[in-house]
Formats: sequence, C-alpha cells, structure tokens
Amino acid sequence: MSTLAATATGQQALLPAPVPINGLHHFAWRCRDAEETRRFYEDVLGLPLFHFIRSDIVPSTGEYCPYVHIFFRMTDGSCLAFFDLGDDVAPAPSPNTPAWVNHIAMRVDSVQQLEAMKQRLEGHGIEVLGVTDHRIFRSIYFFDPNGIRLELSAQLAPETQMRSEQQGIHAKLDAWSKEKAERLAQQR
Repeated sequence: MSTLAATATGQQALLPAPVPINGLHHFAWRCRDAEETRRFYEDVLGLPLFHFIRSDIVPSTGEYCPYVHIFFRMTDGSCLAFFDLGDDVAPAPSPNTPAWVNHIAMRVDSVQQLEAMKQRLEGHGIEVLGVTDHRIFRSIYFFDPNGIRLELSAQLAPETQMRSEQQGIHAKLDAWSKEKAERLAQQR
C-alpha cells in the first residue's frame, strides 16, 4: 500500500510504503588500531572477526583514504564494524553530548551471562559500571580501547510486558515534547 506525502513544492506525490527493516546489518565506527580493536572484540568479548576489507578508495565517495574495515559478528548475524584509517587517531567524543549518551548496546541471554561477562571484563582490567537495574532489563557499561561506550543487557520483561509498555507510547512522547518546549521557552 502506498502513502501520500507532500513534496518540497507542496504537491502531493505517491510514494511507496516503507519496506520491512529486518535488523541491524552493521554499525560502523572509527578505531585507533585494527589489531588492538580485534584483540578487544574477539579475544575479550568473544565476537569473531568475520570480514576484512582493505582499500585505498572509499566506494561511496570515491575519495582517496587508505583504510581497513573490520567486522565482528554477533550470534544474530549483525556486526559491529570499525575503520582503521591508518593514522592512530581514536574517534573523538561528541563535544555537546554527555559521555553516557552515545553507546552501543548488545544483548546477552540472561542476568547470569551478564554477571559472567562483568567478571570476565574486570579480569581483563576493564572498569565496568553496573549491574544496573533498568526495570525491564539489566545492564553493564564499559569502554572499548577506542573510548566507545558499550553496554551489555539482559532482558527481564517478557514480550507480553513489552507490548503492554507500548500502550500510550505516542502520547508519552507528545507530553515530553510539550514539556521540553515549555522548559526551553522559559529559558529564553
């Protein structure tokens, strides 16, 4: 089924409906050093190195930039991927965003597995925050060698509870938007 959307000129155009997005293929980030990143993701976290690309030309832009692109596969088939641009520069944190906001969250099957990973990470000298109780899941937080904040989570709530949690979700978002607008107006 198609939906109608306004074009930039205000005319109506018939657009195709969105297609199903089936999951994450990969999430890519910059890394300082491909081998250091491999040791962490493969040897510490247990994600196998799945794919390797070496190129001097960026396919999407055509620009010259020698790089290595490495992919680590999770059990659902999705990957975390990294670009080593050959300059030993780590990704910089966002200057206008608190360090706890931008992160990659990955799922484990149980709280017991979460606690085991916490013990494993700490055994490798990695500082771990948590286990944190988020009511519907529990998490631990830590940083990779590139300064990227990672989260491992174990779901607590069953699917029935998660469907129940969705009730009124758009109204909650609308209420937040109104509250935010009022707060911003008071600050002006």
